Amino acid sequence: MCGIFAYINHQVPKKRKEILETLIQGLKRLEYRGYDSAGLACDNDDLTTVTIKRPGKVANLENGVAQSGLNMDLELESHVAISHTRWATHGPPNEVNCHPHMSNAKKEFTVIHNGIITNSGALRSLLMRKGYSFVSETDTESIAVLIQYIFDQKTNNGKRAVSECCDFAHLVEEVISQLEGSFALVFKSSHFPGEAVATRRGSPLLVGIKHESEKRAAAAIPVTPYKEPQGSIIGDNVGGDEPYVPMPVNVQRIHSFTNLAASEEPVEFYLASDASAIIEHTKKVVYLEDEDVAHITGGRMNMSRAEGRRGFGGTREIKTVELELQEIMKGSYEHYMLKEIYEQPESAMNTLRGRVRFHTDADPPAEEGNSRVGTVLLGGLANHIKTIKRCRRLLFIACGTSYNSAIAARQWLEETTELAVVVDIASDFLDRRCPIFRDDVCFFISQSGETADTLAALRYCKERGALLVGITNTVGSSISRETDCGVHVNAGPEIGVASTKAYTSQVIVLVLFGLMMCEDRLSMQQRRDEVLLALKDLPEKIKEVLKLDDKIKALAESYAAAENLLIMGRGFNFANCLEGALKIKELAYIHAEGILAGELKHGPLALIDEHMPIIMMIMQDSALAKSLNALEQIVARRGRPLIICPTDNVPQPQDTSVALPVLEVPASADCLQCIMSIIPLQLLSYHLACAKGYDVDCPRNLAKSVTVE
Repeated sequence: MCGIFAYINHQVPKKRKEILETLIQGLKRLEYRGYDSAGLACDNDDLTTVTIKRPGKVANLENGVAQSGLNMDLELESHVAISHTRWATHGPPNEVNCHPHMSNAKKEFTVIHNGIITNSGALRSLLMRKGYSFVSETDTESIAVLIQYIFDQKTNNGKRAVSECCDFAHLVEEVISQLEGSFALVFKSSHFPGEAVATRRGSPLLVGIKHESEKRAAAAIPVTPYKEPQGSIIGDNVGGDEPYVPMPVNVQRIHSFTNLAASEEPVEFYLASDASAIIEHTKKVVYLEDEDVAHITGGRMNMSRAEGRRGFGGTREIKTVELELQEIMKGSYEHYMLKEIYEQPESAMNTLRGRVRFHTDADPPAEEGNSRVGTVLLGGLANHIKTIKRCRRLLFIACGTSYNSAIAARQWLEETTELAVVVDIASDFLDRRCPIFRDDVCFFISQSGETADTLAALRYCKERGALLVGITNTVGSSISRETDCGVHVNAGPEIGVASTKAYTSQVIVLVLFGLMMCEDRLSMQQRRDEVLLALKDLPEKIKEVLKLDDKIKALAESYAAAENLLIMGRGFNFANCLEGALKIKELAYIHAEGILAGELKHGPLALIDEHMPIIMMIMQDSALAKSLNALEQIVARRGRPLIICPTDNVPQPQDTSVALPVLEVPASADCLQCIMSIIPLQLLSYHLACAKGYDVDCPRNLAKSVTVE
């Protein structure tokens, strides 16, 4: 949701054309996050700021750059350029509301922003009364005008020299002390040429560092504490708060590269919302934590943080990103989503690798009570598994597809842990202010690790002393850093907005967790062996499911004109009804509903007739008899559902004259059968979107990483 990309070169000569191409390429790497407009800002020949903004795709911005009339051959040794893709929250997607936003017509300060400022209305009212004007409808413009206001106060409207009264980082520190809500921000200013300041609260932001003398760079960056100003800048205007007291000007900064003798060494900095935008340039990154302020100046990066802010320590480690460029390329596939669907045999194998050890004939016989098939170890949970076994209950908190993965594993986890298992949507969990106890264990599931509602729920549970467990697909994400322990699902980068392989890998991880929890229960050994054998065959069986692609593509043509679609199932496969309906809504813009087949008589049966498209999941599990009963009720009302069922176990209605379309998938253990049956629905949603001519990888109004509540 929105994308930030900025580039700062110091003592690295670059033509303006190269700099702007770097920005455009960075934004293209972030397109998958979802957006509706794009813009950038760089220095003009006279060192003033020039902005180029366009609604629509990054390609429109690229055309705007080509038509800008800028001197593309001008060589710039040290320069700051910022760019952004916007997902509209305040005001429609047009050129005025597009980022970057400027503080005034002179463009003295320019800012790009991910997130939502919840007190922007109060700030806007105050600043307008102070004589400042606004041109857009966005919350972000209030940030740009606020920093201008603070700057004007400190310089006495330009009567005092800038160097005597403030530095750039100091201004930003004061600005963020007045902001409420979530943000990732990058600032540039004509008053501070060659400098950029970045900060975050609740939205992800990282800094990539590239320089020739990598061995001489520090392994970590020290963080300088500073005193926050007291009170609110809007207190005397909206009532109740203490008068605003500016912070002292002189804060001694600690440089990150203390062992670089001077700032004459060439260095480049890349600021981005996620690592996919910078890995082609560098793999050395620093992840900013909430309230961090990173000031890039003179080829160095200094970091500061308000005194009294708890957590995260006094340094920021420079980490190496383990991500290759080819992993985020489409290759020969038409769309990222199709590529990611077809990567599921490999992603499933990667999720299992190093965590499941299957016994071979060369191994000694298993001791009595131990599995004869294999052993399971989730290293990230190993030191906490005894605590988890003693807990009061397990809570799984997530949004969207991640929530559905927890629903898919719920029955298995209740069986293997013999604990109360609660699955909650993060936003609803927060609205209810659910009671949390110290002996609860709370799992937070998120593909990106940055989902705003899930992060807010995490912090809510942290305040109440519960053990926090993260399950994410993104190393270095906020959830992976803020939880006590956790598991990376290792599905690999997922670029398409509609999640596919992350869902199946999340289910696998939860199944593995269940296996760990019951490893010492003798009564569960036969059951464990059954599931372990199914896991061993899982990648090959996924390949078998993918062979149905052509048949599913043909079926999609018959559903393309539908306005509604019902997907029914029960037991282990109910989650796939929710997930399949979600995929069809996301991609094909068809109203689809996942229905628990046991609820058929409680309302949904009224919808059934010969015109209603229906998909039913009927598997060889404990819910089979009841699922067959639901099928008979539907057929009796002239419904003709598409059946998804295990191979060689096709259900036949009592009325033998009724022929139903069928998709047969390989049989697996009941707790893993949902992986077999979700892939046809992923392919169906994909082909429906293609048949209707929609953008598969970037569906309208949606974003890959939902970083605002």
